[in-house]
Amino acid sequence: MTLRLILTRHAKSSWDDPLITDRERPLNRRGRASAAALGRWLAGSGMRPDQALVSAAERTRETWEIVKREAGFNVKADHSPALYLSEPDTMLSILKGATGQVVMLIAHNPGISFFARSILETPRLDSLYDRYPTGATAVIDFDADSWDAIGWRSGTLAAFEVPRHLIEEEAKAATEAALTASGAETDTPVSV
Repeated sequence: MTLRLILTRHAKSSWDDPLITDRERPLNRRGRASAAALGRWLAGSGMRPDQALVSAAERTRETWEIVKREAGFNVKADHSPALYLSEPDTMLSILKGATGQVVMLIAHNPGISFFARSILETPRLDSLYDRYPTGATAVIDFDADSWDAIGWRSGTLAAFEVPRHLIEEEAKAATEAALTASGAETDTPVSV
């Protein structure tokens, strides 16, 4: 059986209010747009989690809620305080307790970038993956019957996306659609 992990770093958060704690920081406008783009990408790619493990921080919870809304997921998240700024070993331990076949895990850097590199059988060698920027999402497959059976260097990367790329692609597609629509109108013969 194949298990699938959708590993997401929270979207871009706001630093506007110096009086709130790090845990309480919400997403900023760019982060909300990025989370929405991730949700549309996941839905369009047919990647639907049946379990969500989400850090208890506001920015991870908000990322999940926007992704869930945009993708039309009907999954309740397990909000885990242990995932807040967690180390890779903590993430692996929490993941080993998962029960879904497709699990989405939303957490923070630097732990998530180390986790993303260490969980792959063959690590991806590029700086974008290594940095794991806000909103970065890796889809990782495991040839295992239960999450308890996975370990370091056991996953295969199926996909990797960052919101900036998704938003650029959506804008490009919208521009092409608008040009096509306007070109269709100008190609229509005019009767006199």
